[in-house]
Amino acid sequence: MKNTSFNFIHRPRRLRKNENIRALVRETSITVDDLIQPIFIQYGKKEKSEIPSMPGIYRYSTDSVLSYAESLLKAGITRVILFGIPDKKDAVGSDAISGNGIIQKSISAIKKNFPEMYVISDVCMCEYTDHGHCGILDKGDVQNDQTLEYLQKQSVSHANSGVDMVAPSAMMDGMVAAIRNILDKKGFEQIPIMSYSVKYASAFYGPFRDAADSTPESGDRKRYQMDPANYREAMKEMELDVAVGADIVMVKPALSYLDIIKSVKESCDLPVAAYNVSGEYAMIKAAEEKRWIDGKKARDEMLLSIKRAGADVIVSYFAYEWAISQ
Repeated sequence: MKNTSFNFIHRPRRLRKNENIRALVRETSITVDDLIQPIFIQYGKKEKSEIPSMPGIYRYSTDSVLSYAESLLKAGITRVILFGIPDKKDAVGSDAISGNGIIQKSISAIKKNFPEMYVISDVCMCEYTDHGHCGILDKGDVQNDQTLEYLQKQSVSHANSGVDMVAPSAMMDGMVAAIRNILDKKGFEQIPIMSYSVKYASAFYGPFRDAADSTPESGDRKRYQMDPANYREAMKEMELDVAVGADIVMVKPALSYLDIIKSVKESCDLPVAAYNVSGEYAMIKAAEEKRWIDGKKARDEMLLSIKRAGADVIVSYFAYEWAISQ
């Protein structure tokens, strides 16, 4: 029944009538070029083991990761970030800086077999230390400046193995400056740094710590990762990294920090990355398993929200799944 008592000039619903018009005026979209797929790599032969708290995500041995890399490329995912799980851990994370370490060997193998794959390496010590902290521990506290020396060694070893980009995530003061300095001195001035500039001490990292066996043996990471309550500090951390040579700045996690992503994007001329972390992935998977939500639609809505907030780059465990569903 037609109601003639209203005379609207503006009717936004005109542009929502069907998918054709909605697609025409859509403001935000995701493409495979926005996405980076994280990969966990462990020692062994022909190993592929699913991570219980992250359905659909696996640990691969260096040989089996090549098959996965091939599948990623076929799906259009050409960028990965690697996390290593050594078979032996010690107080100084020796495997992290070894030329024959798990990540070093994996970088070389992937680049040899798939030179078109853009390989990024996480630079941190938490996966490699027996105490689970992100640096050199002394009397329960991570030693900032001593840790920088190890991050430098780790970065150079990755560069020697053929990595395309390093991504320091330890949240040590001065880590970007230290890594930029050593890479330039060693002739790797063309390797960019994607810094975890704004990394909060978040409850959403739980499944990652299962995957990487990196739960701290004692204490927590609040002394070096950021307080979730702080906004201005995020801007300061970002500005400090920009000033000393970061090429991309990252906000981690993504979903609970969309306001931070937006502000970093508005305040910074560099590309902005956001890490859609393990807990964000696991929540959707768990709710989907319970049939409480449509997992695919929730996934797509979440990724769109991160992109809409301002992220140029999204590191997400959903990257491959998203790509093959298109």
